Amino acid sequence: MKALLRWTPGLRSLSAYQRKWLPADLIAGLVLAAALVPVGMAYAELAGLPPVYGLYASLVPLLLYAVFGPSPVLVMGPDSATASLVAAAIVPLALAGSPERIALAGMLALLVGAMTLVVGIARLGFVAALLSKPVRLGYMNGIAVVVVVSQLPKMFGFKAPAEGVVLQVFEFSKRVGAVNPVAAALGVGSLVVILGLRAWMPKIPGPLVVVFVGAVATALFQLQQFGIATVGVLPQGLPWPSWPAVGIPQTLTLVAAAFGIAVISLTDTSVLSQSFAGRFGYEVDADEEFIALGVANIAAGLFQGFPVSGSQTRTAINQAAGAKTPLSGIVAAIVLGSMLVATPWLLKTLPIPVLAAVVVSAGFELADVRGTARLWVIRRTEFALSVASFVGVIALGVLPGVFVAVALSMLNFIRRQWWPHDAVLGRVPGVKGYHDISEFPEAEQVPGLLLFRFDAPLFFANAGIFRHRVLDRIKTARVPVRRFVLCAEPIIDVDTTAADVLSELVGELQSRNIVFALAEIKHPVREHIARYGLIDLIGADNIFPTIGSAVHEYVHATGVDWVDWQDADEPDAAVPPRAIDDESPDESDEPSRS
Repeated sequence: MKALLRWTPGLRSLSAYQRKWLPADLIAGLVLAAALVPVGMAYAELAGLPPVYGLYASLVPLLLYAVFGPSPVLVMGPDSATASLVAAAIVPLALAGSPERIALAGMLALLVGAMTLVVGIARLGFVAALLSKPVRLGYMNGIAVVVVVSQLPKMFGFKAPAEGVVLQVFEFSKRVGAVNPVAAALGVGSLVVILGLRAWMPKIPGPLVVVFVGAVATALFQLQQFGIATVGVLPQGLPWPSWPAVGIPQTLTLVAAAFGIAVISLTDTSVLSQSFAGRFGYEVDADEEFIALGVANIAAGLFQGFPVSGSQTRTAINQAAGAKTPLSGIVAAIVLGSMLVATPWLLKTLPIPVLAAVVVSAGFELADVRGTARLWVIRRTEFALSVASFVGVIALGVLPGVFVAVALSMLNFIRRQWWPHDAVLGRVPGVKGYHDISEFPEAEQVPGLLLFRFDAPLFFANAGIFRHRVLDRIKTARVPVRRFVLCAEPIIDVDTTAADVLSELVGELQSRNIVFALAEIKHPVREHIARYGLIDLIGADNIFPTIGSAVHEYVHATGVDWVDWQDADEPDAAVPPRAIDDESPDESDEPSRS
């Protein structure tokens, strides 16, 4: 039993269930089910599938997340961002409504599930960090535009087939004369209601309101006679498990798309889960979250669904409705299943323009213009990355946009490590420690001693930059350098390429009668450079635990005229010879992070 509970966090929480939570979970489950129906069907439309498959993709993942999910309130289901990626992957490969397209969607969910399950079991949660926040902002803004543009023809009651955002906008503008006034009234009116309720009465679920009103209005006024397309009667019954009938060649064509969807799903689910956990005072394990995501996607693939992710909107609804445990998700799944079995005709008059409005409103929610504008104010380089990611999605498409976004994140990381900050350190009068002289022009330097800090790991891409900066700092020093101390606390790794460059640099400085020394080097890094033979080259006597001890030894060995950091009670007294070495750890000389 303990082994079972170890792998099923949801069951762990339900095993300690308290009866007083039941009313709240029942109410939250009913509210959640009401919200899931319209958005699930809308996202299926966005993914290029019949609306009922959005309900299938919601049903079983809800049940399995209640067993495997670590969060008491997170809701797993179809999502606007992943639905756009699904459409980009499967629409070109099969006809609309065909069994082949449905099977492709299921296989895509299986691939995504397998990838995210591996990430969770192998504890590879760092994959969720492949998208930096600025790049993710740009990517999601691009997705928002793609979602909105793709739904405009449905919202206005006509067809405008085209590939890509630019062509879709052109085609829409060219056919604007074919707008169906009744469809436009339904679509635009529904969008206004959703956005209005979201802004002024957020506790009222706007999508549910417009779906109900739209279905009733269509039935009462027979709007089909005006050319309004409706959902129609849903297939009766529950989805049964089956392996998607997709051959190996087609499966291989889906792998790249599955990777992109997995990255987006991992990132979104991780951020969402951690955000709610922090806000409401509980903890979740990221790897358990990824395992639950993997299981939910595999289930969606086996039960005629498509890839799912954590849903911000439905999680917020679940939380606001008072959910205490994953039981609310089980209740919602039971309600959905009951509707499919007993009342599949319930939404037969639901207008397609209303569903399109629901999707467009979700697209607006994806965009974060304020966050992007904030980047312009606080950091222009990251704003440029965000814009580049946005342009990648718009110009190249949703799926290539994922890889552009990931590549931009990686290149930005490499750029920072390749061209990192460095500093010459000096003593600021009356301030403990040693600090960047570019930040503190009044800082004093020990005559003949150069304290240099390099704020990045040393690896193949920046080793040449490191050597150039060291030689340049020595060349431009105020007085000739007799000893060079690399303050190595920020250096968390040294690869073999950097070790060779470092070896050549040490030899070059020694040939110029400049002693090369190290201070504050981390133990794992010291072990690495010992294997490279650098300890023997530098000399164990030239490796110091702190910057202060390196300064003290240099002053003692050379006899230079230098008064170190002074105690406030003895302003004229020099530091005693062993004062720095005898300090407690919390008072040791630490380099500034300036």
